[in-house]
Amino acid sequence: MASVSIFVGSVYGNADNLAIEVKNKLQSLGHEATVYEGGTLEQLQNASNILFISSTTGAGDLPDNLQPLFTQMQSQFPMLTNKKVGVIGLGDISYGETFCGAGRQIDALVQELNATVPVERLDIDACEHFEPWEPAAPWLMRWATYL
Repeated sequence: MASVSIFVGSVYGNADNLAIEVKNKLQSLGHEATVYEGGTLEQLQNASNILFISSTTGAGDLPDNLQPLFTQMQSQFPMLTNKKVGVIGLGDISYGETFCGAGRQIDALVQELNATVPVERLDIDACEHFEPWEPAAPWLMRWATYL
C-alpha cells in the first residue's frame, strides 16, 4: 500500500489528536503513516504522499511548530510534482475571514508547488464540530482512495 507523511501544526493539541486518529485509520486500511510535528523540508521532499493537518492561530496564521517548514517551502520552492497532497484546516468560524487561514495558506502553497490535490481542502469549524474526527473521517476515506 501507500506511505503517507502527516505534517501537523498544532497549538493546543487538537490537530495533534486528529493526526493520530488519521494515522491509525490509514494504518487500518493497510497504509504506512508517519506523523511529523511540524517536520522538515527533507522529510517533505522524501514523502510519497503528504497530508497537512493544521489549526489556525492569531489572525489566520500557522502554528509556531509548522511555520518553519512553511517558510522553507516558500523560500526554497521544492516542487511537489507527482505527490498527492491533502490539507485539513482547523479553525473557528467566529474569527470571520481568518477562519482556517493556516489551511488556506498551506493549500495555496502546495498547489503553487504543483502538487496533485485529488480532494478539495477540508475546513473544520470548532464551533460546529467539537470532535474534528467526525467531519475528517469521510473526507479521509475519499482522499485515501487516491493513494
